[in-house]
Amino acid sequence: MKILICGATGLIGSALTELCLQENHEVQYLTTRKSKIQQSAQTKGFYWNPAEGEIDRACFEGVDAIINLSGANIAKRWTQAYKEEIMNSRIDTANVLFKALRNMENHTVKHYISASGTAIYPSSFTEKYTEATEKESTDFLGSVVKQWELHANQFKSLEIPVTILRTGLVFSSKGGALAEMAKPVKYGVGAAIGSGKQWQSWIHIDDITKMYLHVLTNKITGLYNGVGPNPTTNKLLTKEIASVLKKPFFLPNVPKFIMKLILGEMSTLLFSSQQVSSEKIKNTGFKFQFPELTAALEDIFKK
Repeated sequence: MKILICGATGLIGSALTELCLQENHEVQYLTTRKSKIQQSAQTKGFYWNPAEGEIDRACFEGVDAIINLSGANIAKRWTQAYKEEIMNSRIDTANVLFKALRNMENHTVKHYISASGTAIYPSSFTEKYTEATEKESTDFLGSVVKQWELHANQFKSLEIPVTILRTGLVFSSKGGALAEMAKPVKYGVGAAIGSGKQWQSWIHIDDITKMYLHVLTNKITGLYNGVGPNPTTNKLLTKEIASVLKKPFFLPNVPKFIMKLILGEMSTLLFSSQQVSSEKIKNTGFKFQFPELTAALEDIFKK
């Protein structure tokens, strides 16, 4: 199968590209940096500039499916300008792909798969969210996810089936939120944030990449939560990180107001609470390699 990956150099994208090549799929990717364009037997790079509506249409040649993982990193301070970048980076990438395909007389794309986020669900300490949940968060990230999914679903008007994976906290040894959470723990100053009771729905990097390939190869369409089967609380997660790293965990919780002073509006990432179900994707036959927290952390930190 020939797959066009957008965001191929990101945390999930680089791992997914590696997995696709291991499974003998061909990968074409789009990049905003011409210096990153390379050609090999199994991979081909193409230039695009979504903000300007530019794309090399040769990227679609022979492509069976598009996996769009593009989007500015949300774990940076949210100035007004950067908030616009977070939103626009998700809308512009979908739009430039959509317009290019709409204006092509012939293309071979049979599936559009888009990343999304669990931030669509309102923060709650008590509710467990499924894909059938109709409540939507009205904060900034909730509005980002709503637009993200709206622009992914426009491909249905081209009669291209759409799959959306609402991804939670991704555990990886190559960066991401877990690496940042582990830093204070490694220095012996690990502590829960706020009440520590906020739910964090997580998934191992190997499981989320396999999930993308699972929905692709099995032609599974629709909306799915890209999370593991065992959400945890912030306090339990921090405590388990300390245990796996053999570091102390005895400090009092970091007060919410301190994190707000340090991070500004972005601090909502630390305090938002979503307990998200993975039952729907499991019912398609997907099997998690790392369903349990301890085993997932041990695997990540040994790397």
